[in-house]
Amino acid sequence: MRPGLRDPMILLPRLYAIVDSSARESTPNLLAYADELAAGGCTLLQYRNKSGDARVMLAQARELKKHLGESVRLIMNDRADLCMAADFDGVHVGQDDLFPESVRGIIGPDRWLGVSTHNPEQLREAGLTSADYLAVGPVFATSSKENPDPVIGLEGVRRARQLTRKPLVAIGGITLTNAASVIEAGADSVAVISDLLRAPRKSAEEFFRVLR
Repeated sequence: MRPGLRDPMILLPRLYAIVDSSARESTPNLLAYADELAAGGCTLLQYRNKSGDARVMLAQARELKKHLGESVRLIMNDRADLCMAADFDGVHVGQDDLFPESVRGIIGPDRWLGVSTHNPEQLREAGLTSADYLAVGPVFATSSKENPDPVIGLEGVRRARQLTRKPLVAIGGITLTNAASVIEAGADSVAVISDLLRAPRKSAEEFFRVLR
């Protein structure tokens, strides 16, 4: 894949579910949660674990892969090495992680690579890489990060859409109530953590109904 060009094979589902281990600390609970999301229609899950314990992360990631099989595309947050070790389908990196092209060198051409961006300059730079999709946010105020970047609002999503042809994932404070407006602003997909925690299967189904 040539840097900077959108791969026509990449098609993001409207809902990009993030499985945060801090909300489901035990592995059985994590697996049950992922099961519920898959039953609700989720075909793309990102495993997010900010604990820094690589052994736990790898063990949980391998269990997720074993449990879900090929029914769900699994994305590892931050760690390209653990993505490979757990045989995940891709990795998502932030501005403080490895450079996208360094990550691409680790994961190869076939796995998905996503990059988080928070302003137009970062988006332009990421758009020149071999990233398969770009994330932009936080769109709204969020409690999922201790020190979040400034809120970009729907106008930030519209601006991002103008700056890249790559698939765009919006993240940050997205709920069932505001998700449709984010898609209308130009996002291809919405990443959600908190609004899926309660009744995950039902919540996922409701998101898909809203985002048709």
